[in-house]
Amino acid sequence: MSALEVLNAEVVSCRSCDRLVDWREQVAEEKRAAYSDQTYWGKPVPSFGDSAAHLLIVGLAPAAHGANRTGRMFTGDRSGDFLFAALHRVGYASQGTAISRDDGLVLSGAYITAPLRCAPPQNKPTAEELRNCRDYFQEELRLLENVKVILALGGISYSAIAKEFGLRPKPKFMHGLEVPLPDEKILLCSYHVSQQNTFTGRLTEEMFDSVLLRAHELGQT
Repeated sequence: MSALEVLNAEVVSCRSCDRLVDWREQVAEEKRAAYSDQTYWGKPVPSFGDSAAHLLIVGLAPAAHGANRTGRMFTGDRSGDFLFAALHRVGYASQGTAISRDDGLVLSGAYITAPLRCAPPQNKPTAEELRNCRDYFQEELRLLENVKVILALGGISYSAIAKEFGLRPKPKFMHGLEVPLPDEKILLCSYHVSQQNTFTGRLTEEMFDSVLLRAHELGQT
């Protein structure tokens, strides 16, 4: 097993946060009616993608009936529908849909992670829960040696990245923000691909494609 695979195995076996363990397992047992015939993952969700990626995409946390059901980041929910369609258009994904761990999707040049690996109630993690997951994120940053660009999806992921790289002062989060990091990486920012942004027009396909194209441009330099 590679070092990233070993790390992902550690993630999947984690039971550090009682509240998150209880919630993810409750959701997996009760299920949503539309998925009543499916077996939910119900565990921490590992990261995935190209281990030689130049782009690291950082979300927030698994969705209760998305990745907590399918076991793969951004897979099986509306946020993922928007994200993977864009990654496919720009050339990072082999297909524009993501419905299960074995649907054939392959990422090229990109790796997807999150600062929290379990679905939190109301999509709101506590500071302690984020701290408990921090070691996993730090180790990924160390192991992904070819990353040149880090894309933060939303303010929580932006804050997590800024903390790791000691950004002081931290520029105010905004869509399209570019921040040079101390080790010559570039931090890009986008509104999160959640329905509350994509359904309202706060984040459009054109806006997100523009950020991904910029990431690709920076990754080739």
